[in-house]
Amino acid sequence: MKAFVMREIGSVGFMEKPIPRPGPGDAIVRTTKALICTSDSHTVAGGIGPRENLTLGHEAVGVVHEVGSDVKVFQPGDRVLVGAITPDWGDPAAQNGFPSQSGMALGGFKFANSKDGVFAEYFHVNEADANMAKIPDDISDDLAVYCADMLSTGFMGAEKGNIPIGGTVAVLALGPVGMMAAAGARLRGAGLVIGVESVPQRQDLARTYGVDEIVDFSREDVVERIMELTHGEGVDTAIEALGMDATFQTAIKITKPGGTVSNIGYFGEGEFVRIPRVAWGVGMADQTIATGLCPGGRVRMERLLRVLQAKRLDPTGMTTHEFEFDDMEQAFEVLDKKLDDVIKPLISF
Repeated sequence: MKAFVMREIGSVGFMEKPIPRPGPGDAIVRTTKALICTSDSHTVAGGIGPRENLTLGHEAVGVVHEVGSDVKVFQPGDRVLVGAITPDWGDPAAQNGFPSQSGMALGGFKFANSKDGVFAEYFHVNEADANMAKIPDDISDDLAVYCADMLSTGFMGAEKGNIPIGGTVAVLALGPVGMMAAAGARLRGAGLVIGVESVPQRQDLARTYGVDEIVDFSREDVVERIMELTHGEGVDTAIEALGMDATFQTAIKITKPGGTVSNIGYFGEGEFVRIPRVAWGVGMADQTIATGLCPGGRVRMERLLRVLQAKRLDPTGMTTHEFEFDDMEQAFEVLDKKLDDVIKPLISF
């Protein structure tokens, strides 16, 4: 089969690999649609260390090609959504309620990390009964694929943000995951959702996903403007959706005492992330800093698909580019270099 790989840090390309085989509890999925994520760029840049000929990608849907002897829920021919995070559900971390951290920090993050990812004609899924979900007939692959990561991670930002009904929320950076965090905040009952973003196209699209006010950091002081919008109080919840030290510091500064900073950003560089001491109440502001990795699992995926079925949200507005798998190198460059106002490229196999 053809696979799109990270040859080494800074280098990508196609190569031929054998079609994987399932273990007793596993499945092999024939890929139909996939999305490229900025974290794929972080990986190629060395964010998780050196890798050699590692198949990239973690957002995909497809058709079950083969299942192991112990798989009970799925059979060949089923259309399936696979979570970007595929934990080992018997791991102590999973049993303690943190399945994404399976075995170690980020241990549930297997695709394009500790095993080959989904940018191939076929990919392997561990613990298939727990890590896949059947796609309903009335949900297209183009729509369902957003549940693998963008909806799951963005909604997690809202879920871990302790948003009170009618509360105030700021989402720092309105990329795809930030937009889904804003949508999640609105679904959780936020009364005011503020988005921090400078790109006009993203500003406009974010408004359709529930952002009420836009703060443009290229034109105004973010802290001053958000304090003005919240009558000097700060927000109940700040969702950091970029993964930069400066943005994280801003999140602390705009969060009211007793509020929550919910971090879903990928900090791909730097040794430390700093906390501004005074804004943090010299350590005693009763602020909660919540972090998490994209939740996986069949139950999670089924719930997200239910949101789409109920037409609560249509994430396909973020699909700005479409490519065939054969054009993957071009697609990767477009997202990696943020060309042509790209938000999310969809790949068809």
